[in-house]
Amino acid sequence: MKKLLFIAAAFVISSAAFSQTKAEESIKFSELAHDFGKIKQGVPVTYDFQFANIADKPVVVESASASCGCTTPKWPQAPIMAGKKDLINVGYNAANLGTFSKPITVKIAGSDSPVILTISGEVLAADAYDAYVKEEAAKAAATEKTTKSKNKGKNKSGK
Repeated sequence: MKKLLFIAAAFVISSAAFSQTKAEESIKFSELAHDFGKIKQGVPVTYDFQFANIADKPVVVESASASCGCTTPKWPQAPIMAGKKDLINVGYNAANLGTFSKPITVKIAGSDSPVILTISGEVLAADAYDAYVKEEAAKAAATEKTTKSKNKGKNKSGK
């Protein structure tokens, strides 16, 4: 009798565990990572991770949590209806110099595995950032000049 009761309890527990879905079966993100590139120290940046509800029922984002206080995710509080899109906005305060890579853990109601989003980039001091912007502008101008000189004298057909 004890064996039968134990087997029945094990079956109930295992079936409850298998009834949960994976987050990827409910929502689909257009991308899981975003690189801000080089950013200026002290100038906060944000990015919107867009996702769609691919399930046939409403989906609830229970939470979106970051690994530190420098990263602040904001997620929709209302259920997302089947077939609809929404977004998770992630902010980074850019206070510390250097490269960063920050994970954001997104928990979906009824899902046993979270989705991990990642933001990354490099924070530069103000003077280094200004020099970087100036250098990039010079590169863009040189590329534009080269393109124009290659196309000079050609007609619309490229001859």
